[in-house]
Amino acid sequence: MCRKPALLATVLTPILLLSAPVMAADKGDKAGKSAPVAAQPAAQPAAPRKASAAERAEARRLDPLARAAFWSGEFEADPRDAEAGVGLSQALRALGRYDDAAAAASRVLVSHPSDVEALLEAARVQLARGEGFFAIEPARTAAAAAPRDWRPQSLLGVALEQSRREDEALVAHRQAVALAPNEAVPAANLAMYLAGHGDLAGAEALLRKAVAMPSSTIQIRQNLALVVGLQGRVDEAERMARQDLPPQMVDNNLAWLRAALGQGSGVRTWDAVKAGG
Repeated sequence: MCRKPALLATVLTPILLLSAPVMAADKGDKAGKSAPVAAQPAAQPAAPRKASAAERAEARRLDPLARAAFWSGEFEADPRDAEAGVGLSQALRALGRYDDAAAAASRVLVSHPSDVEALLEAARVQLARGEGFFAIEPARTAAAAAPRDWRPQSLLGVALEQSRREDEALVAHRQAVALAPNEAVPAANLAMYLAGHGDLAGAEALLRKAVAMPSSTIQIRQNLALVVGLQGRVDEAERMARQDLPPQMVDNNLAWLRAALGQGSGVRTWDAVKAGG
């Protein structure tokens, strides 16, 4: 996930059923007339049916609210289901329910402390609410568990940036790109690091490479438009923005961009961008 905003753009308690004690035969009955009836064990409720792989794949295409409802049911049916817990956390994060999303990821990590997807999700939640310092540990743990996966390194870079540990952040971003040179997200995250440190030309070159990759996204394209616009090429930025965004949104973003460019001369830093937005 590219972390920069595209500005141009229960526990179930078991019910124990106790059988009634077998009563002694009536005094008028002859001994041995009636044999005691053995207590029958209580019937156990059937385990809830978990969704099939196809049903889960379909659920991933739902909107965040529907996904949250689906994965909540799956996770409550089996609290050790890491996939369900991560899916729930992702959906809650998309809804902006960061505390609930963090709680869902934490529940997974209680039973699966080395689950990479849960660790990544725990980091993403903290980054989404601007608490990058608390994303560093899960991101580093995920990187140790999956040293050839670029995602923990890219998230670690963002977390270190939010924690104002710039040199470490740059190392992490470059490591992510080295691990996956043909993936758009790590390249874009490195590019936005460069933009945030005044190197708009370097950011543009990296973003153009990222945009040409199959894994590119609208957000990456809009970040390219932003970086182009911040260099004063507003008409070119507008043409890029209108490829993906509705007219009113583009108009609003362009008005902001022109105002940002009019605040003074010189290179725009990412801090200035965030302040303007």
